[in-house]
Amino acid sequence: MDRYPPIADHGLIGDLQTAALVSSHGVIDWFAAPRFDSPSVFAALLDHDDGGHFLLAPESPEGTWKQLYYPDTAVVVTRFMSPDGVGEIIDHMPVQPGPTPSDRHSIVRVVRAVRGTVRFILECRPRFDYARLHHELDLTADKATFRAPGVTAHLQATMPLERDEHDVRGGVTLSDGETAAVVFSMCAPGGEAPPPPTDEGITEELWENVDFWQKWVRTSRYRGRWTEMVHRSAITLKLLTYAPTGAPVAAATMGLPEQVGGERNWDYRYTWVRDGSLSVRALLDLGFVEEATRFTRWLGDRLEAWEGPDDEPLQIMYRVDGDPRLTEEILGHFEGYRGSYPVRAGNAAAGQLQLDIYGEALYALAESRSVGEQAGYHGWKGLARTLDWLADSWDRPDEGIWETRGGRKDFTYSRVMCWAAFDRGLKLAAEFSRPADTVRWTRARDEILEQVMERGWNDREQALVQHYGADVLDASLLLAPRVGFLAPRSPAWLNTLDAMDRVLVSDSLVYRYDPEASPDGLRGCEGTFSLCTFLYVDALARAGRLSQARYAFEKMQTYANHVGLFAEEIGPSGEQLGNFPQAFTHLSLIMAATTLDEALDALHPRR
Repeated sequence: MDRYPPIADHGLIGDLQTAALVSSHGVIDWFAAPRFDSPSVFAALLDHDDGGHFLLAPESPEGTWKQLYYPDTAVVVTRFMSPDGVGEIIDHMPVQPGPTPSDRHSIVRVVRAVRGTVRFILECRPRFDYARLHHELDLTADKATFRAPGVTAHLQATMPLERDEHDVRGGVTLSDGETAAVVFSMCAPGGEAPPPPTDEGITEELWENVDFWQKWVRTSRYRGRWTEMVHRSAITLKLLTYAPTGAPVAAATMGLPEQVGGERNWDYRYTWVRDGSLSVRALLDLGFVEEATRFTRWLGDRLEAWEGPDDEPLQIMYRVDGDPRLTEEILGHFEGYRGSYPVRAGNAAAGQLQLDIYGEALYALAESRSVGEQAGYHGWKGLARTLDWLADSWDRPDEGIWETRGGRKDFTYSRVMCWAAFDRGLKLAAEFSRPADTVRWTRARDEILEQVMERGWNDREQALVQHYGADVLDASLLLAPRVGFLAPRSPAWLNTLDAMDRVLVSDSLVYRYDPEASPDGLRGCEGTFSLCTFLYVDALARAGRLSQARYAFEKMQTYANHVGLFAEEIGPSGEQLGNFPQAFTHLSLIMAATTLDEALDALHPRR
């Protein structure tokens, strides 16, 4: 087996406060606790030798491996089949759905011999604080306690455990129908372990987990053509949302490369205003009103706090609890996934100016109002204050949606979303009779539209382009018809869509932009951007190009991994690249599926 499995070779488990990746060979090679954005406990995906891992698998690797989700749940089942026996590993994390951060997060692993006799082995090698802390081990026959400064973790098992220096190993031989269990728990410093695992207790906990997820999925109102993929995406979004605040992270991981061996290795375990805001419409389309409402409340709190850099209302991203401090550091002792160095923790892009976020934020707040989630008087005053600030601030260069590090430019998409901010603000003020400087907002909205169509339009390309004075195309503008900046079948938009077809689309997959044509301050290249491919499907459907849209959507499904998950990008050979799984990709899948369903139903009504 390769020292580093493919990025896509994993299922995701989580407890709604943090998450772990389970490879299709029974290795947990990514886990951070107690929150998504905490230092890692297992990080073999970023350094095979020193990152730490938690293996539970058949002793003999010779055989066939399969992995699946138990239907409509976040329970991962990994199966091993050989002539001598068939075994399976069931992985899950008991959910923590409440508003209070938990002081204990457990990974429950159950092994079972389905047929014949299977010898399972265990290796538990935690490496706390990104492998920067040394730990001590206390061990009994069936329980291990790992202690490091500020850290306590327990490993409990129904199989014999033995010391391996400061780590633990074990093994058990099982015959038809026999099971064993292992529970790894991260606790508050000095925290006690949960009750020892028993067959009855483990079984009850597993079915409680199954019941939680299946009941939640049943509240979805989606009944379209791609139910399985849409519901898997919804579960993934839920898994990536921090329950105590309702804030979603962009991905479960950090440091996974957009190009293997390259430097585009970012930490995505934070809440982007943009990603979270666009998820509101996707969640509402599925009927998940509570989840959408909780994020808009979190967003409203950020607007009231006014903690952006340089006295701006918003920062582009925050920690899941709203903390704006995301200092970036390089973990020089990690070699990176397949040598993809540097590995970064934290994200310096948090200090960038990205004016588009105000459009996405107002889009989310406006969509939320449609189901009755109205801001109170003080909430509205904070929103109006933000638009007053934007009226003085929209006409300046910024770093843009893709967080380039090549200098500020007059990005067209940023202007389009500033237009959306004023458009939604004016509609909210009128609908709810709120005090607002509507004359000023209207003037700003109209000036932006005229400026974009004059300076963002390229006559040679016959398209809207990435930034003023350029001839580079940018797939972020695929959102323009969704927010109403251009009619989806207007000549200007159809010409822009045709230009993107020629330049950015490769076998239905869509690049964000061409880094060689528009240097972004980083070395190397990248794959097609899965978010953009689904936005392309959405735009095609809105333009009435339904055959093309459906074909592109169906082809995109073939790039999902074996359990229906997507990373950020797709490489030249169809491999998934970047942090995994990515919430932006899954929310755009939901957006594309619902738009395409509606368009197909209008053309061919279902009986």
